[in-house]
Amino acid sequence: MRYTLRQLEVFLSVARHDSVSRAGVELSLSQSAVSEALAELEHQFSIKLFERLGKRLQLSEQGRALRPLAEALYAQAGELEARLASQAGVGTLRIGATLSIGDYLVPPLMATFMREQPDARVTLYVANTAEIARKVTNFELDVGIVEGELNEPELEVTRWRPDELVVFCAPSHPFAKKRALSDRDLTQVRWIVREPGSGTRQAFERALSGLLPELDIALELQHTEAIMSAVKAGLGVGCISRIALADALAYGTVVGCRVPQRNFQRHFFFVLHKRKYKSAGVRAWLALCERESGKQRAR
Repeated sequence: MRYTLRQLEVFLSVARHDSVSRAGVELSLSQSAVSEALAELEHQFSIKLFERLGKRLQLSEQGRALRPLAEALYAQAGELEARLASQAGVGTLRIGATLSIGDYLVPPLMATFMREQPDARVTLYVANTAEIARKVTNFELDVGIVEGELNEPELEVTRWRPDELVVFCAPSHPFAKKRALSDRDLTQVRWIVREPGSGTRQAFERALSGLLPELDIALELQHTEAIMSAVKAGLGVGCISRIALADALAYGTVVGCRVPQRNFQRHFFFVLHKRKYKSAGVRAWLALCERESGKQRAR
């Protein structure tokens, strides 16, 4: 074999960071050692993997085409090494989740996963749908769970479980005493909503299609807790996932509003790179999520 796993590791790290120096930090190698390994790989196969743009590197067309194959091969090699060492664990798992999912659904799933896989090393990255999709595309995450719909050619997007958004207000708000809200009502209030790029914002805009130009968007916030606090303070009306609102609705600190003429149903989705190898950890994580979702539906 004319290449080494170390050369693949260097290639993939530079591809992730677009930088020799940052790859060196990640791999605990000197900058010259990273450059030498990369140059040797390119020389061995008379191929140009990166375009040099000053101090920054950018994958060439050949580099982009080879990267998914290299990612899959490197992941399989790591799994083989674990098996050869008689390690029954699933290794490292990098999970990405959007805010509502990451705050309310993933932590208990992680606790179950780590009880069942005590040797697993699990990390969770929480951001909006657009950022999770970017990191899965860039092979920085093994699997993402998002609230927004995606149409990215490199990503495999599959439904996980249903959810719905809830329009809500403070108990002192005039909407709290209304049996149902009309479209006219929705255009007469200040809204506190998630930022563009989030799955919740995407679902909100789809549900209120046709009214968007008339809505008064007073605040755009990145966190559901901040939206709830602003609504409780009487700054406006919010719209977030029912899973995030469950406790507040139960304790009466906010009031859910009926909007029967609008559809606030949606789904959560798994996001994986189409060409990324599904490791034992990824397979175990997806199986756990499906199993726990099935239990919820059966209740």
